[in-house]
Amino acid sequence: MKWHQALEDYSMYLKIERGLSVNSVSSYLLDVKKLITYLEVNTISHSPITIDNVIIKAFIYEAAKNLNPRSQSRLISGLKGFFNYLIFEDYRKDNPLDTIDSPRIGRKLPDTLSENDINNLISAIDLTHPQGQRNKAILEVLYSCGLRVSELTNLKLSDLFFEEGFLKITGKGDKQRFVPILEDTQKYVLIYKNEIRNHIKIHPEHQDILFLNRRGKQLTRAMIFTIIKDLATKIKLDKTISPHTFRHSFATHLLENGADLRAIQLMLGHESITTTEIYTHLDRSHLTTVINNFHPRK
Repeated sequence: MKWHQALEDYSMYLKIERGLSVNSVSSYLLDVKKLITYLEVNTISHSPITIDNVIIKAFIYEAAKNLNPRSQSRLISGLKGFFNYLIFEDYRKDNPLDTIDSPRIGRKLPDTLSENDINNLISAIDLTHPQGQRNKAILEVLYSCGLRVSELTNLKLSDLFFEEGFLKITGKGDKQRFVPILEDTQKYVLIYKNEIRNHIKIHPEHQDILFLNRRGKQLTRAMIFTIIKDLATKIKLDKTISPHTFRHSFATHLLENGADLRAIQLMLGHESITTTEIYTHLDRSHLTTVINNFHPRK
């Protein structure tokens, strides 16, 4: 088996059997491609079947020079997954990464925005600009629904169930969930949909996509990043933020205001409650308030 064939087969496995998104598949394949590049640069002639622990260790040692512990761990995990797939398909009997430990890393706490930060960002949107109402609706949806950026850009008109008060979201692995949407947020979406979007010449392939660029096509993830970064610069926000920051803020603010962790898990679309538990990094003043309000010995 040659490397290019192994990559093609692994890609199909991740898409079809694992049901992973295009972005996730690309990320997994990139880890293997880094190993292939290392072999080519160093003229090492080994196939996916014959490569051994010694060569893998040398590759990881070399790669580690330019990677932080978290990225090293991600690389090792990605390669383990690839070789586990080869074992699953009976191409190999062993995984050359079984004896290679990932570096110890602490769980990274997500960056969050305060409610004032979010209000300031949204208030900074120029509503006289042709894309102003759209950008306002985008930020309102990101914050009030806790969506991933890919979920936002893929949101369709047919996913809006405003009478019931929900959005139908297609998340990782094409798994669907219903997320509540506030009436105020519905209002901003409808203003954009009825007063702005209706006047755009829409590309035939994107007729059902909610948020469009000025050429009538689906917005890219990069465009959402740009919108948010430009607003942060405009208000001189001294934080590095992204669309995901709104998702983190959504979960953190709900938790701080007493929302149930299981409910937050369902709204975020996390498979495991342990992923959602990262949002329990509440500040000490809030913890003091909680114990003063709810402890029986208060």
